[in-house]
Amino acid sequence: MYKMVLLAVICMGYSTTSVQAQILKRIKDKVLGNAADHVVNDAGDATNNAIDNAEDGNGKGKKKNGNTTAANSSADTPTLSAYQNYDFVPGDTVLFADDFTEDMDGEFPSHWTLSKGQAVVNKVGGKPAFLLTEGNYCQVNPRMKTKTYLSDPFTIEFDYYANKGYGPGISFDFKDGDEISTGYVEFSTSGEVSTFELPADFDANYPEKNEASFRNKWHHAALIYKNGTVKCYIDQYRILVIPDIKIVPLSFGFAGIGDMDNPLIITNVRAAAGGNMNMLGKKFTESKIVTHGITFDVDKSVIKPESMGTINMIVGVLKSNPDLKFEIDGHTDNTGDAAHNMTLSQQRADAVKAQLVAMGIDASRLTTKGFGDTKPIADNSTPEGRANNRRVEFVRQ
Repeated sequence: MYKMVLLAVICMGYSTTSVQAQILKRIKDKVLGNAADHVVNDAGDATNNAIDNAEDGNGKGKKKNGNTTAANSSADTPTLSAYQNYDFVPGDTVLFADDFTEDMDGEFPSHWTLSKGQAVVNKVGGKPAFLLTEGNYCQVNPRMKTKTYLSDPFTIEFDYYANKGYGPGISFDFKDGDEISTGYVEFSTSGEVSTFELPADFDANYPEKNEASFRNKWHHAALIYKNGTVKCYIDQYRILVIPDIKIVPLSFGFAGIGDMDNPLIITNVRAAAGGNMNMLGKKFTESKIVTHGITFDVDKSVIKPESMGTINMIVGVLKSNPDLKFEIDGHTDNTGDAAHNMTLSQQRADAVKAQLVAMGIDASRLTTKGFGDTKPIADNSTPEGRANNRRVEFVRQ
């Protein structure tokens, strides 16, 4: 998609710098004479208005407290059964996580840096999100303690809203000779996954691609890098496999072409070390499996569909080891009331057991226990620490 945009720019006789200047001028013309913080309000209003218009055209969505409700209707939301063949398993140590709940609307998020363009936090479809509102390209990066932090293997996940923007692309810094270069793997708002400014040039489309049905919805994106191989997923589908991407990523960010009417919109960003534990068909000898891939709706015990990669892996372990029994332990971070967290963790452990039983595992092989926030494995003062503490463990009995 980036290539198409740049080609169009060249054909029109403009440089990317002049186009960027034109976008900037158009945005400035809209807001001249207003206070600086009006820019971010305009961005949020434009985004929500765009979602409202899309929903109105489909008979979906209602206003609530000045923000739209979730952009997907219940019919659009993927189910657990739709993910029955999903094989993405996220890394076992969370390196970075942000759902933007700690940031105020209209502010730049505290856990990120801005290299180019403009970006802001605002509610979209009723949930906090990061909007890349201006730039060709806009570039944002996680605020990390070191410049290089990605290991082999690693995984990246995020949710994005498919409007008419160009992106979002995951940007990777990598060593190119003596220089550091940047390349992109784009998860486009039209349903395409493609590479740009990388030695490997690949692209593939969402199954039965239909831009009209893909747009104006939230989608879940995931990527795993292992020994040079990259696998990219949108929702329940593995979209693209790159056998050798020919780089070793050092760090990541997000980039794309956004404007006030069609910003790039991302949320629930998570990067983790490790990934794709291959335990199928193997004799299980460990004392426990610690997973961060089974996730739930906020403050609920409803399993998110993208959890099925990890759940499918656990089912495979149990079927390959018919004498194996697990205690399913639920753990939360320390956000909220301790007694509530204890109850919630038990409900989540019970929900996982129920799903495993529904997939053919004998209930007698599974017990459950909720520990709430009593057994942290990381610092609860950071988003990634809390993400590591929110986990489901399978303890051998």
